[in-house]
Amino acid sequence: MFKKIMKGGHRKPSKSDSADVSLYGSGQPGPRNPGSGPTTNVVVNHASRTGPGAAGANSGVPMVPPPMGAVEPLPSFRDVPVSERQNLFMRKLQICCFQFDFSNTLKQVREKEIKRQTLLELVEFIQSGSGKITEVCQEEMIKMVGINIFRCLPPASHENTGQEATDPEEEEPYLEPSWPHLQLVYELLLRYVVSSDTDTKVAKRYIDHSFVLKLLDLFDSEDPREREYLKTILHRIYGKFMVHRPFIRKAINNIFYRFIYETERHSGIGELLEILGSIINGFALPMKEEHKLFLVRALIPLHKPKPVAMYHQQLSYCITQFVEKDYKLADTVIRGLLKYWPLTNCHKEVLFLGELEEVLEATQSAEFQRCMVPLFRQIARCLNSPHFQVAERALFLWNNEHIVSLIAQNRQVLLPIIFEALERNIQCHWNQAVHGLTVNVKKMFLEMDAELFEECQRQFAEKEARAREVEERREMTWKKLADVAAQRGDDDMVTV
Repeated sequence: MFKKIMKGGHRKPSKSDSADVSLYGSGQPGPRNPGSGPTTNVVVNHASRTGPGAAGANSGVPMVPPPMGAVEPLPSFRDVPVSERQNLFMRKLQICCFQFDFSNTLKQVREKEIKRQTLLELVEFIQSGSGKITEVCQEEMIKMVGINIFRCLPPASHENTGQEATDPEEEEPYLEPSWPHLQLVYELLLRYVVSSDTDTKVAKRYIDHSFVLKLLDLFDSEDPREREYLKTILHRIYGKFMVHRPFIRKAINNIFYRFIYETERHSGIGELLEILGSIINGFALPMKEEHKLFLVRALIPLHKPKPVAMYHQQLSYCITQFVEKDYKLADTVIRGLLKYWPLTNCHKEVLFLGELEEVLEATQSAEFQRCMVPLFRQIARCLNSPHFQVAERALFLWNNEHIVSLIAQNRQVLLPIIFEALERNIQCHWNQAVHGLTVNVKKMFLEMDAELFEECQRQFAEKEARAREVEERREMTWKKLADVAAQRGDDDMVTV
């Protein structure tokens, strides 16, 4: 059977075939229909998509998949002697090299099912640990994985389609039609990475920097199922291959920079932040300067892009992890939030206020005092927001005992800043819930320090009186001007 597979239908390769994309591991994945003849190694990448490039990052003798007509089911691992299993493993990898056209569900149904069953058997073989695979088999397996998963992602709906750019949250995700095969390839890679039989000293030759970089490129896939697998696999690679850790962090940094300052479009920011949340949790203390720079240059500016709501939960967790690890970073984080505080997007303001509460919970008194004045000026503006959810979320800060204790310690500075905002809410805010919450906050301050509260009330009354006097003088001046104009008559009036 093996001779039949290897001999069936292949012409003798010529020199010009050295760059043929159908060669295993030496170029892009083969054509959708291998029977359609030779293809050139040309890849069209869309403006905001990165072509992952060659499937195999490692040099070596490439394995040529058999022709389409020769795809036949192979015996299972249980049906062959142990000595023949490595050879059978290689033959099954050859079957899995094929790429099929999933846009037509009725095309090549038998071959697709053979490949799916073969992938299932490979996953079970790796998972069972029934036999440690050789280095050659490991290399060819990683090449096969690359051929299947490393591909040009389809353009997003706003790219080259003539449609107007829409909110990423409202777009329907593109689901990869070849997922029945892709899922099993990802599962195979995951089982290989987490297997106790996998020797990192050997595996790092094949799962190298090039492989990791192409894996990161795939995070821009619109299919959430694929991104979930990628997240799990990259996290496991980070945990197992210590040599790759600095490179992975730097590569993720670069993805963030491009997203923040160039495209503001990327499907996998949330998943990458989930990985980083776990990574940050494992940072040793004292924290390295490299990690602090990452916070300042990448994580805090991630609050700027418009689609921040899509990944804000994961971002907020990462930010909070930094403050919990090193409380001295609280001032840096809070000032960063104030720098990127939204001016016209009320939904983002609500998200920022929620994140601010989490950060303040981990903030100590000394750091709080450094930033409390600009912070509470912003909170005062939020209290008077005509959008009731913003005002309500700002008032909810007083439900947090730790934040109330920080405010109580510094009430001499903070109450004068926000007293006017509280009074304005009581006098003229349209929402009854906001009105009631404001009354409760005022009572809280009155119980904290009645003398200070009365002093702030007196100063506010004086300010209001002065404002009324200024307004009365202005009205009197305009009245005098109107009277003078009336006396001179219409002929002498100059209309502006």
